[in-house]
Amino acid sequence: MAAGFSCMNSLTVIQASQGLAKYLKDKHPDSASGGVVIGHDARHNSAKFAALAANAFISQQIPVWFYSEPSVTPSVPFGVTHLKAAAGIMITASHVCFLDSKKQKMKIKTNSPVEPGTRQRYFKNGAQINTPIDVEIAQSIEENLAPWSGAWKDLQECEYLHADAYKTILPHYTKTVWDYANSTVSDWKQPRPFVYTPLHGVGGLVFPDLCQSVGITEFTPVPEQVEPNPDFPTVSFPNPEEAGALDLAMQTADREGKTLIIAHDPDADRFAAAEKVDGSWFSFTGNHIGVLLASHLFDSLENRKDGKRIAVLNSTVSTGMLEKMATAKGIQFEEALTGFKWMGNIARCLEGEGYNVPYAFEEALGYMFPAVCHDKDGITAAMVFLAAQAKWQSQGLTPYMKLQQLFNEYGHYETLNNYFRSPNPETTMALFRAIRNGPYRAEKTLGPFKILRWRDMTEGYDSGTTDNKPTLPVDKSSQMLTLWLDQDVRFTFRASGTEPKVKLYVESCGASREQAVDAVCNAFLAVLKEWVVPFAPSMTYSRQMPTSSGHVFQISE
Repeated sequence: MAAGFSCMNSLTVIQASQGLAKYLKDKHPDSASGGVVIGHDARHNSAKFAALAANAFISQQIPVWFYSEPSVTPSVPFGVTHLKAAAGIMITASHVCFLDSKKQKMKIKTNSPVEPGTRQRYFKNGAQINTPIDVEIAQSIEENLAPWSGAWKDLQECEYLHADAYKTILPHYTKTVWDYANSTVSDWKQPRPFVYTPLHGVGGLVFPDLCQSVGITEFTPVPEQVEPNPDFPTVSFPNPEEAGALDLAMQTADREGKTLIIAHDPDADRFAAAEKVDGSWFSFTGNHIGVLLASHLFDSLENRKDGKRIAVLNSTVSTGMLEKMATAKGIQFEEALTGFKWMGNIARCLEGEGYNVPYAFEEALGYMFPAVCHDKDGITAAMVFLAAQAKWQSQGLTPYMKLQQLFNEYGHYETLNNYFRSPNPETTMALFRAIRNGPYRAEKTLGPFKILRWRDMTEGYDSGTTDNKPTLPVDKSSQMLTLWLDQDVRFTFRASGTEPKVKLYVESCGASREQAVDAVCNAFLAVLKEWVVPFAPSMTYSRQMPTSSGHVFQISE
C-alpha cells in the first residue's frame, strides 16, 4: 500500500473498479443486473477501498452486495454463486506480497499486464478471473483511468446498495461449510481438543462461532491473536507457512496441554495445522494436508451411487502424491498451473463435462471444495480436517500417524521448497537464458542425475508428450521449467511474478524417508552448482533450509 500506479491506493482502486464496472455494463449487460459482491478484510484501509470500489458500480447502476463488516475471503466467491451475481471483489492482501507485517500490498489475481495489483476478482461462475477475460478487463481499465464524478465520495444509501449483504450471506456460507464437512463422515464425532489462531485476521470472527454452533467446544483460541489487528503485533510475518508464525499458538497449546493446532491466514482462505509428536511440534506442509484431506474425501466417496466420474486436481508445483492416490482409486487427476484462477476454472470445465470435482489444492496451504466455492477456502478446509481427525482418532490414529500410513502405502514423498533472491530482473532472465542455451536438455544430465523429461512452459516444449508440446497453457511472459529426474525426483524452477525471487520446488518419492531426503537435497545442490552459481552468482540463498519431514539441510560455503 503506497503511492503510485503500481501500488495499492485509493486511485488505483477507483481505476480498476471503473474498468471492471464498465466492462460488465458494456460486455455483459444481462448479467450485470445480478450485481457485484464486494468484501474486505480487516487490514488498514480495506473498508475504505471497498467503499470506493462500490461507488464505481453504483454509478453504472450495477447493484452492489456490500459486505460492510470484515469478511472471510471465501465468503465472496460463495456469495457470487449464491446470489447469481455478475462478479465479486475481495479487498485483501496476498500472502506473498507483504512489504512488511504492518503494510498492505495487494496481488492481482489475473494475468493483466497493466492492471495495478489490488484485489481478488471473481466472475459469475464463482472462480477467479482468468484469460481471456482478464485482458479485456485490463483494456477497459486503461480506457477509464480518470475518476468519474462522485468517485471519491463516501458510500451512501441508494437503491443499488445492499449494505447488509454479509449478514445475509454469512449464515448461508457457514451452513454450507458445516453441511459439507458433515457429509464427509457417516457419523460425526467430536475432534480432539485443539488451539486455534487466526493470526490477527478475520477467521477469528467466523470460525470459533461456527465451531460452537455445531457443538465443537473443546478448543482454545490464542487470546493475543483471536481479534483482528491490522498491525499484526505478535508475528513478524503473518503467513502460517513462515517459520515462527505458529510459535504463540504452540506456547498456548503447551500451557493448555493440547497437542493439535488449527490456524488460518489473516483473510482465512488458507489453512494450516500442527501436531505435537513425541514431545516436539510438527507443522504439516500444504502438501501433507493436501493428501490427508484427499485420503479422507476419497474414503467418503467410495459408496456413492450417482455414477458420476470423479476428478481432482492440484498445481504443477504441488506434490505428485495426489496423482498416485487418485490413479489407485480410479479417479481422474488433472494438473494445473499455479493458482486457483486456474484450478477453479478447470474444475468448472470438468463439472460441465459431467465430472464430480470434490477437491483441489496447492502446496501453499490452499484447498478448494467446489461444493462450497470455487476458490481456496480455509474455513471449509479446517472443518473437513476436524471431521477427518475425529474419524482417524476413532481408528487409533492421529493426523501425523495417518500421514505415515499413507507414505507406507504410496511411498515417502519428501519436498524441499526454497528460493534464490535475485538482485534484478536482468539477472533472472540471464539465468534462464543460460540454462536453455546449455547442454542439459540435449545431454539429459544434471549433476549426478539423469534427466528423464524436460518441460519448458515459457518456450512451449515438453519432451514427455507425443508432439513435444505441453498440455498446460504456455506463458512466454513468465519463466518456468519442470524436470523429471531419475531417483523419482521432480522439480520446478520458476521466476516469481510478484517478488525478486526464483523459486525451486523439489520432490522425491523414496522407499524410505532417508532415501527421499537424500534425493531432494542432492537435486537442490545440482541446481545450485550447475545453474545458479555459474550463471547467476549474484543471487543469494539460505544456507540452512528444512525439508518437509523436518530434516535441516545445511549447505556449506
